[in-house]
Amino acid sequence: MHPADLLQQLTPSPTLLLMLITAIALAESLALVGLLVPGVVLITAAASMAGHQQLGLVAVTGAAFLGAVAGDGLSYWLGRAQRERITGWWPLSRYPEWLARGARFFRRHGPLSVLLGRFVGPVRPVVPLIAGMLQMPPRAFAWANLASAALWAPAYVLPGYLLGRTWERLPGLPEALRPWLAALGALVVALALAFSWLRHQTHHDGLVYRGLARLLRGHPRGRLLWRRLTQSPDREPPLGTWLLLLGALAGLSAWTLLVLHHDGPLPMDRRLHAALEALAVPGLTGLSRGLADIGDLYGVLVLTLPWGLWWLTRGRADALGHLAGGLLGVAALNALGKAVIGRARPAAPPHLADSLSYPSAHTATAVVLFGLAAALVARELPLRRRFWAYWGAIALVLPMALSRLVLGVHWLSDLVGGALLGLVVCALVQLSWQRRSRETLRPCPWPMLCAASVGLVAARIAWLGPA
Repeated sequence: MHPADLLQQLTPSPTLLLMLITAIALAESLALVGLLVPGVVLITAAASMAGHQQLGLVAVTGAAFLGAVAGDGLSYWLGRAQRERITGWWPLSRYPEWLARGARFFRRHGPLSVLLGRFVGPVRPVVPLIAGMLQMPPRAFAWANLASAALWAPAYVLPGYLLGRTWERLPGLPEALRPWLAALGALVVALALAFSWLRHQTHHDGLVYRGLARLLRGHPRGRLLWRRLTQSPDREPPLGTWLLLLGALAGLSAWTLLVLHHDGPLPMDRRLHAALEALAVPGLTGLSRGLADIGDLYGVLVLTLPWGLWWLTRGRADALGHLAGGLLGVAALNALGKAVIGRARPAAPPHLADSLSYPSAHTATAVVLFGLAAALVARELPLRRRFWAYWGAIALVLPMALSRLVLGVHWLSDLVGGALLGLVVCALVQLSWQRRSRETLRPCPWPMLCAASVGLVAARIAWLGPA
């Protein structure tokens, strides 16, 4: 089925979309649930769809307002009715500091905490619960709830709504390309949310961890396998990394078989390539060439040079070795895949005249480079904030991969294969890293190192030709 037809079938009706926005706002504000749901991402995506369908801004904002009021109201009622039992409920039983942090915030700001807390991430879904537990007067809470929701709803809805309304007015964007962009955005958000959820659920207090533990511990061989899987010096079992490896490896195998079966570009490759030929966004080709330069051999070397030198001076050859091993490994596997599959490019400029297409080396390298960087950063962050590192990696990888389509040197299926190959290598390197207890990489002068990387990359783009 063509992505445009599939997108049309999956797009909610206006009424259902308003109900969805209300439900997301409610979940974002609801005690316990709001701690686990990435409401900001979901509300932005839903508001963007509403803007694209040209729903009224008042209706969209009103739906978010009602959901936010209902979420905080239910949390307040829950705190008043169940204050003796709440501390024993998961996940608060596992993380009592969440309640303690919310209580300190409430005592510091008093009634204003309900209004302020809605905009403070760590305490947002807990403050109304605390207000109920500490017997805040219902009338005072109601006014604070209404006022905070009236400010919160437009602040969270407007960015996504404006994105949905204005993207059709982008100059040079062909009509045939818009469904592809919408489908790509929906797919990336869905996969990123699934990845974030699975990463969280594979830790000690997660549903996946507890389910696998219960299943495997009931069998002698299962107990042996469980001990091997969870044998980790820092007591953080690499179940998420194993799931990533198995899922990416299965996906790469199935996708490669599909590519081999067609013996040429897939139907979706041809349709997207034809749509991109009509693309005429000013400056987009130049930007794509710059991104291509960042992702080639010279670009990767200068991008990682400051970090490698810093790790060497700090005696952290283990970090540099794992990163270098991942980059060399994905380069070798990519060369092997191109040689075995032998797929021709849609277009081959002089510097790529002898190069084949599948899988995309730029995409695979970007996934390994930024994926491993995100994994290293995430290990230094609290569990609830680790998703920011992975979302940052996605934001860097996606435009670098798409630049290959804009330049016309890859098919879409090449990018998918490259991304899956990169995830396989990322998982393998992470499993190697997690076999031993590692000291923290902090302190690290990351602003200085980032500035040095950006400066070297700019010099590479300005002075060096394609690698």
